[in-house]
Amino acid sequence: MQTLFANVRIIDGSGSAARDGEVLVTGNRIEAVSERPGGLRAAADAAVIDGGGATLMPGLVEAHAHPSFANTANLEALGDIPPEEHTLLTMKHVRLLLDHGFTSISSAASAKPRLDVVIRNAINAGEIPGPRMLAASPELTVTSGLGDVNRLHMRRDTFAVVANGADEFRAVARMFVREGVDTLKINPSGDEFVPYARARHTVMTEAEIAAVCEVARSREKRVAAHARSAESVKLALRHGAEIIFHATLADAEALDMLEAAKDRIFVAPTVGITYATYKEAAQNGITLPDDVRRALEVELESACDNMKALQRRGVRVLPGGDYGFAWNPIGRNARDLEHFVNLFGFSPMEAIVAATRMGGELMMRGGELGRVAPGFLADLLLVDGDPCADIRILQDANRLLVIMKDGRVHKSAVAAGRTARPLAAE
Repeated sequence: MQTLFANVRIIDGSGSAARDGEVLVTGNRIEAVSERPGGLRAAADAAVIDGGGATLMPGLVEAHAHPSFANTANLEALGDIPPEEHTLLTMKHVRLLLDHGFTSISSAASAKPRLDVVIRNAINAGEIPGPRMLAASPELTVTSGLGDVNRLHMRRDTFAVVANGADEFRAVARMFVREGVDTLKINPSGDEFVPYARARHTVMTEAEIAAVCEVARSREKRVAAHARSAESVKLALRHGAEIIFHATLADAEALDMLEAAKDRIFVAPTVGITYATYKEAAQNGITLPDDVRRALEVELESACDNMKALQRRGVRVLPGGDYGFAWNPIGRNARDLEHFVNLFGFSPMEAIVAATRMGGELMMRGGELGRVAPGFLADLLLVDGDPCADIRILQDANRLLVIMKDGRVHKSAVAAGRTARPLAAE
């Protein structure tokens, strides 16, 4: 089956300027791109989508997705959801992400041990709609680390599994490899809203981090590190973590190390959650202590400075903002591209490249995902308007006229006819 996108403005994901043209999809891949009207040969029964001058671009990639997070106001509430209902909710969220133009997601942690794996497998089998997905473990943390919500008198659950010492971390990592994850998530630093594990604190030992990275290397998996403190960034890099989340408090040495590793690592600052917590939590009925607000202000300022520096140094900095909390809900994920422009000084095109071409590299499919180019997978968005003129357009699902994943139309607000016009000769 072929689909011809005619009369479109193409943003190809490479960073080159948008251009008018046509794109021919055959099966699940892009067969040809032409800048000449009528320049592509398609089969007589090809579906033709006349874009009317709309923008055709690669599907978006969410670099820090939490499809199993439930937009709760606190961590403990995640543990209160029974697994059956939690599975259904996660199914709803992956559909919602696809409806908002995210054709690929790299999970940053599963709220229950096998949720990500089960949902990823169901998507791959065609049983439920959703983006391409890399599945993660829950967050591997220490006693009194981010995600440890237990009390002496009460066991409680959330998105984390608690371990202590290299041997325990090694065993837990092996268990999640056995269960089929793509990514092992560790929490070597804390967060400002955790009084016993703040963002500046490095709570995992070097031996614990090394143990998880050792398991990942031996089984060809990747490690993603929740690393806000400078020391946690350095330890994660030193032992081979490929995905660095946050890096908000990185110092000069950590920035140098990130630059030195730029060909193998990705940084997702998750500015969405930091911005929303500092600026908007109160609007959602959440009162932050004064010291937390002051710390978040410092962290947000540091994050902006660090991401500007990393971009100048050629480090791949990707959108993905920890959406899945009451004040930063799933479905607003494309807002991170606006944050990249307004807070980090990216141009709209640079933000789009980060969310498409670089996202394809994060998904480990850099040679075939995240571009509008011959041979690439047909993950495409037809957008009503020009996101390079107004990046906020991508936050409006109603402006996504066509969403195509793997050559299949997930959504179309444009009638697709059968080609009847004469087709160009070879």
